[in-house]
Amino acid sequence: MRPAWSDAFLPDAVELVAGINAAPTREWAFAGASGRGVRVAIVDSGVDKTHPAVVGSFAAGASLTWDRDLEAVTTEDGDHPDLFGHGTACAGIVRALAPDCEISSVRVLGSNLTGKGQVFAAGLRWALDSGARVINLSLSTGRPDFFGLFHEVADEAHHAGVVLVCAMNNVPSPTYPSQYASVISVAASDPSDDEIALLCAARPPADFGAPGLDVEVAWLGGTTMKMTGNSFAAAHVSGLVARILSKHPHLRPYEVKSVLRAVATNAR
Repeated sequence: MRPAWSDAFLPDAVELVAGINAAPTREWAFAGASGRGVRVAIVDSGVDKTHPAVVGSFAAGASLTWDRDLEAVTTEDGDHPDLFGHGTACAGIVRALAPDCEISSVRVLGSNLTGKGQVFAAGLRWALDSGARVINLSLSTGRPDFFGLFHEVADEAHHAGVVLVCAMNNVPSPTYPSQYASVISVAASDPSDDEIALLCAARPPADFGAPGLDVEVAWLGGTTMKMTGNSFAAAHVSGLVARILSKHPHLRPYEVKSVLRAVATNAR
């Protein structure tokens, strides 16, 4: 009897798969790519679709909250406002780098930019089931009791070919899912005139650095603000990933990470 999972590798069952047939360069990865055909879910505080920096193609979104009476997550599909500004800031960064991508807002944070872990996990699963190819997670949880749940969802995304881009915590303490190997973890670097502006980390837990220090971001009411945080660095990488996948849609999440490493400014 053959071991489990091995039937897919029988001589008459092996399927051809697309691979990376050349050493990735910036031209190979990004030239002519605008994010078209790629849906990016922004799991955050909501997105102001009317902000000049965000206007463009949108997919259906959802707002998730915690019902104290039912002690369960409730989901309301459809449009919703940004309750804080953080989600709009991240969406604006993604839009600037991948203008033709389709953005989906999944609101899991309230007006004070906090939320429950159960709502966060449910929002991540909603995004995964909605058809998003890239999910921007400029939020995380440090509660160890959620380690297993988020690890499970992160693995589901990885096996489904969905790229999770996660901001590292702004303080030096463990957070999830940003520290899982199955996601792309990002911390802030200085602003740069280089549009790609990607630095590869020499050692974990962060995989990459991207602009997130004193960056001008979209905010509520059509305004902008100068902000600092790993959140904005993650959104930068989500935009880059959307561009890569719009040109090379066959890439798996681990291949996307390899491409990002190859095109990083400090790669050699």
